[in-house]
Amino acid sequence: MTQGTAVAAKRKLNPWLKLALELGPLLLFFVVNSKYGIFAATGVLMAGVVLTLAVSWAITRHLPAMPVVTAVLVLVFGSLTYFLHDETFIKLKVTILYTLFGAGLIGALYFGKLLLPIVFDMAIHIDDAGWRKLTWRWGLFFFALAGLNEILRRILTTDDWVNFKVFGILPLTLIFALTQAPLIMRHEIRPEDEDPEAHF
Repeated sequence: MTQGTAVAAKRKLNPWLKLALELGPLLLFFVVNSKYGIFAATGVLMAGVVLTLAVSWAITRHLPAMPVVTAVLVLVFGSLTYFLHDETFIKLKVTILYTLFGAGLIGALYFGKLLLPIVFDMAIHIDDAGWRKLTWRWGLFFFALAGLNEILRRILTTDDWVNFKVFGILPLTLIFALTQAPLIMRHEIRPEDEDPEAHF
């Protein structure tokens, strides 16, 4: 069994519920910001990420690493934004978050660890060589998002930055994910490729 497939089976969220939990706080952030401003939206975002973690834990009895890291940063930088009344912190959170993701993925490779299979919750099945290539690509993509956010947070108005956060980052991520399909197909593990002894 490869390292990439050596992930214990866990109870999984319904895909539609998982999508709702991932997008819900972000969409609420956008709606509340448009009506009441960034500080109210930040408070709603903080409450939203805590609620999504609670629901995820109640159903699966485990918490994925990326949502936990995201929630911690939202709570820390959201609190700074809210109580210091300075929107810089919630904007900076995005830069730090993606920098940590990129550094974590690529840094783990240095120690011979593959974190991406855990991040993807084994939604795809590829060999370790494929995971390593994919890890490099996603790591560099996260660094690129961090750099892009760092530029845009300095030149956009707050409302425009919120639009970028909600309607820019997600499409960019989806497009990038789709461009990885050829690599995934080349390294896909099919049933006939598995070691027969692994089933005994």
